Amino acid sequence: MPAMAHASPSPSSTLPPPSPSSACIDCDLLVIGSGAGGLSAAVTAAHLGLKVIVAEKDPHYGGTTAWSGGWMWVPRNPLAVEAGLHEDIAQPLSYLRHELGERFDEPRARAFLEHGPRMVEFFRRRTALQFIDGNAIPDFHGHTPDAASGGRSVCAAPFDGHRLGARLHDLKPPLHETTLWGMGIAAGAEMRHFFNALHQRASFWYVTQKLLRHGRDLLRHHRGTQLVNGNALVAGLARSLWDQGGEIWLSSPAQRLLQAEGGEDGRVLGAELHTPQGAVQVHARKGVLLACGGFPHDAARKRALLPHAPTGHEHWSAGSRGNTGDGLRLGESVGGQVARDLLQAAALAPVSLVPRSKMRKDGGAPAGEPMHFPHLIERAKPGLIAVNRHGLRFTNEANAYHDMMQGLLAATPAGETPEAWLLCDHDFIRYYGLGAVKPAPMPLAPWLAKGYLKRGHTLAELAAACGIDAAGLQATLTRYNRLALDGKDKDFGRGETAYNRIQGDAIRAASRGLTNPCMGPIERGPFYAVKIVMGSLGTFAGLRTNEHAQVLDARGQAIPGLYAGGNDMNSVMGGHYPAGGITLGPAMTFGFIAAHHMADADPAHSPLN
Repeated sequence: MPAMAHASPSPSSTLPPPSPSSACIDCDLLVIGSGAGGLSAAVTAAHLGLKVIVAEKDPHYGGTTAWSGGWMWVPRNPLAVEAGLHEDIAQPLSYLRHELGERFDEPRARAFLEHGPRMVEFFRRRTALQFIDGNAIPDFHGHTPDAASGGRSVCAAPFDGHRLGARLHDLKPPLHETTLWGMGIAAGAEMRHFFNALHQRASFWYVTQKLLRHGRDLLRHHRGTQLVNGNALVAGLARSLWDQGGEIWLSSPAQRLLQAEGGEDGRVLGAELHTPQGAVQVHARKGVLLACGGFPHDAARKRALLPHAPTGHEHWSAGSRGNTGDGLRLGESVGGQVARDLLQAAALAPVSLVPRSKMRKDGGAPAGEPMHFPHLIERAKPGLIAVNRHGLRFTNEANAYHDMMQGLLAATPAGETPEAWLLCDHDFIRYYGLGAVKPAPMPLAPWLAKGYLKRGHTLAELAAACGIDAAGLQATLTRYNRLALDGKDKDFGRGETAYNRIQGDAIRAASRGLTNPCMGPIERGPFYAVKIVMGSLGTFAGLRTNEHAQVLDARGQAIPGLYAGGNDMNSVMGGHYPAGGITLGPAMTFGFIAAHHMADADPAHSPLN
């Protein structure tokens, strides 16, 4: 009989998996977790002829991926090549080498860059998942050698939720606070239509049509069917898995791994799951892949790995609430090692705490607890700054979310809590919104009443409402407005990189006679602010793996039968954040690689090509 390696128990839930006929079931691959990393491996393995079961802890599939933007960093991808954007592998490899420094892991970096394009080609040619290009999206750090101004990103294409049938209702919906009445909005042209809905007739008509269709969806299906971003990515992957006969079991957390005794070198043979029908042992002939989403809501692990969270509760993640470190504990129970040497253990992001009065079906914060809203869109737009409690700017607000929060950490004296305020004027908030606050014509009053949004008719009033030093804030804003009119941020270089500029708004800036798409004066009251705290989009520190996604033990040897994917795998980026999509791109790619390794197939000469 197999020995059982224990992990901390997870709570049971309500939705049953497809009825197991007995307390023991066989498959080739057992995937624990249903985000992009796990589903990528599952779909690839199913196409390679393996019998696949995906076990999901929560009552909905999709994990944090379902809430994400759905973007993947995949240099040399086929959509870029078809658009004439050719580059040798040496260019992105050099960019990563410069960005990651001593944490550059060449075997894994090469595996990612070599097989990423093959992954995209497989999914677009053989599955229901399709992509749109990000050929105009630059890398985060344009001053680094071999940074690209575009051609390294892809995103999941919109997906018609009707193709999921009844299983649409098991898909984790997008977070309510990041949508408009539950309707996802795609970045780029669609987002601009929503910003311009009250200003341009074509945009008003576009938004009206979208809202009418969404209203019909709510009446008929009680949720949207126009799936975009991460919801589209998960839907395409799930549909593809079911098309190949794979299964997704919901409300079925893994309790322990099954491990061989004696002469098989401790091979992982499967796992015991807690299903609504009771305990089920799943024996996986080829392997188990851990893809449980990392540890964004595991207070003990955060306490150990995040210095700014000394009790584990000073860090607020926008990751799925079910991501409580289960995969890491399961891996450690059989000898896996969680990395502790990353530059940052989490994908840092500015987060605001949104009060909630009731539990929503999207699986966000429980009733009475705030939802953690990630600020990804408005920070680079002209007319907003970030200040600390002294009223001082501390970083380039248009930089990537991870960089911004590293700037806040660096500027916060020892013993102080790292927190800041995003501040704007009336024109800005009615055009762009601010955090969870939507632009006009959506009302401001509910957010003011909840205390989420602060307002002052003068800067002094706003400073008093927020607890910001009024003199410092006035001096900061006077200087910032002068720099904005000059078009050059002499303090932090806002608007100097291609990434800054694409995140800004060149059209609106030019309409106001401004030359920097990321800077505009803040001058017409009332003034508004939202508090941001240390948070993340997920975690980076995971189980150490090799270039095949096999989990490694303390000696650096692969544990037979055990793989890790997504945020359960130690990030190939070493705690750095060189580009948007460096979580989902590697997650999808290493899932593709892991499935081939289990099937004894070479992804470079895959039978799927």
